[in-house]
Amino acid sequence: MRLGEGVEWGLHCCLTLAWLGDEEPVPTAKFAAQFELPAAYLNKRLQALVRAGILTSNPGARGGFRLARPPEKITLMDVVAAIEGPDPAFRCTEIRQRGAGADAPARLFQRSCSVAAAMGRAELAWRRELAAQTLADVMAAVPRPAVEQTRRWYARMSS
Repeated sequence: MRLGEGVEWGLHCCLTLAWLGDEEPVPTAKFAAQFELPAAYLNKRLQALVRAGILTSNPGARGGFRLARPPEKITLMDVVAAIEGPDPAFRCTEIRQRGAGADAPARLFQRSCSVAAAMGRAELAWRRELAAQTLADVMAAVPRPAVEQTRRWYARMSS
């Protein structure tokens, strides 16, 4: 399974907002500068997080983004679903009923496809694991010097 790079971007922006607290909203341009990302594409990902209720957005010259809820209330799955959408990663198209299986009796296909069932179980486990981890959990695993470096960078950019 491959997630779009927007998931990584969204998670890092959420972590940055959590580290900065409610000091002031962070505009897309600052995130884009911090991570050397294209601002227009990043803004689309951040807006998806706003629509999902993960971030809030304040328009205007002094506007930007803030976390909409505490880091303990935002799961990694929340961010993934906001950016990638709710659709399952695997989609069974019932290829077993094509080609050599096209003439097979219908009774052979009454049970769910075992490939789809196995993939569904694996995806469910993956989603549950992401839903069990919050931004606060990830924050706790980041070395303190990295957090302080981020805070110093934003302080310099704001002055």
